[in-house]
Amino acid sequence: MPMLTPFTELALLLMLAAGLGTLGLMLRQPLIVAFIAVGLLAGPSALDIVKADEQIALLSELGIAVLLFLVGIKLDIKLIRSLGIVSIVTGLGQVVFTAFFGYLIGLALGLGHVTSLYVAVALTFSSTIIIVKLLSDKREIDALHGQIALGFLIVQDLVVVLAMVVLSAIGIGAGDHGHGGSVITVLGAGIALVAAVILFVRYAATPLTERLAHAPELLVIFAIALAAAIAAIGDAVGLGKEVGGLLAGVALASTPYRETIAARLAPLRDFLLLFFFIGLGATLDLTLLGSHVTGAVIFSLFVLIGNPLIVLIIMGAMGYRKRTGFLAGLTVAQISEFSLIFVAMGVSLGHVAEDALGLVTMVGLVTIAASTYMITFSHQLYLVFEPWLGVFERKGTPREPHESAPQAQAGYPVILFGLGRFGTAIALRLKARNIRVLGVDFNPQAVRRARALGIDAEFGDGTDPEFVATLPLSRADWLASSVPVHVTGVSHDDARFTLIQLTRAAGFEGRVAVTSHNPSETEALTRAGADLVLEPFQDAADRAVELLCGAQAEARTEIPEIASEGRAAG
Repeated sequence: MPMLTPFTELALLLMLAAGLGTLGLMLRQPLIVAFIAVGLLAGPSALDIVKADEQIALLSELGIAVLLFLVGIKLDIKLIRSLGIVSIVTGLGQVVFTAFFGYLIGLALGLGHVTSLYVAVALTFSSTIIIVKLLSDKREIDALHGQIALGFLIVQDLVVVLAMVVLSAIGIGAGDHGHGGSVITVLGAGIALVAAVILFVRYAATPLTERLAHAPELLVIFAIALAAAIAAIGDAVGLGKEVGGLLAGVALASTPYRETIAARLAPLRDFLLLFFFIGLGATLDLTLLGSHVTGAVIFSLFVLIGNPLIVLIIMGAMGYRKRTGFLAGLTVAQISEFSLIFVAMGVSLGHVAEDALGLVTMVGLVTIAASTYMITFSHQLYLVFEPWLGVFERKGTPREPHESAPQAQAGYPVILFGLGRFGTAIALRLKARNIRVLGVDFNPQAVRRARALGIDAEFGDGTDPEFVATLPLSRADWLASSVPVHVTGVSHDDARFTLIQLTRAAGFEGRVAVTSHNPSETEALTRAGADLVLEPFQDAADRAVELLCGAQAEARTEIPEIASEGRAAG
């Protein structure tokens, strides 16, 4: 092949990434899988088109800094506190379990103590980015298991920071022939950098971003500049670009514009990370990967089965239902891009050989691909394994929010699934007409908000057969769902059809009302057993026309204002 210019080479790599990315999208895989495949295909074992090493390495390093910046900007210690001790206990418990048994498995496979330790620590990291994306696509990020998963993922992110700081300190110490002075120096520099970030957060972050927000493009440029600058400082003092980039994110995490910054930088992060994985693939030999097939299979099974199992055990012991523990546990059934970055740092420091990076890469490919399907079809998997999960559930499940809900045997003419703005408005108007209504939502905050408004509310998921069977269906005249379904992402399950099927199977003989924002769905929902299909926009338009045409308005009851952040769920 003739020598390619760097620009032509990058163009070919981007075309290859677009093609494989499209294939990955058809297979419902996250882009990280396609990116790694691009790197392997473009590497020396296949097409061997990667020659612009310096340019790709530069883009790769910037991508890592932006990635960790975005993780840092999402770090919110208050979230862990609000979710309670379960986030810390589950997060640390999973990390300790995976690291300890991963280390023993590595020794059993003959990897050596240092390599086994690196691989074991790498296996403890789960991909926050992939998990949040999948849960958001399934509209489960606000569910109890989604909130708990997000909490212990933040704990894992804090462990990542600690591991990278320790690794950087060890690397500096080794580079200085083991003298402790360099380790003390890097730790001192780290403390100074953290102190500087704290001062920036306290006195400058919010007023500065407020001024820059008048020009959104400038705000984004400032965020990138901050990430690159602190990453460069971190690299210069021995902490590494990774830790510096994360601290840059933390510096802006308390500002009111962090979501805007994160949203605008996400596409840039995905673009730059492509070059990290291309660079990774260019250094990997497929024959080298093949030499670790047995180890990769064993470690992959350990991550896919062991990580969810330990989460299920810990949450069950703490008093959570087996379903909540199972769904939360599935979110840690993979390793993350940080695992590859962590081992790559070990390779650059000379602690481990490149074949260790090949082993972890294979485990990453297998677990990320498999766990994507596991999370996507989590509810179906639960139904399969539910008969064997009873051992993981304590009697009474004292930590589940629905235990403090109203007495289940009370009679309710209407059972309403979904306590977002529309659902809460329905419940309040029924209550104003002295009609007892029981609201159901799988967002604990929505349940608490409804109870504060005087609505009887219970925590639960309308797609959970076990929960639906516990509802007082025999005394209800109507079962209503205010949850429209938005078909996005990798999951296309329609909770409305599931709810109709489950309630009928549980013996409900009353009438069913469901909500739809798409008129074309009305016929399908009616065939599925819905007696009434509510179309909020159409119904509101009909009522508005009546009023505009002179129809006498009905007397209105004063209704409390509903919080705008409410989210329909069920």
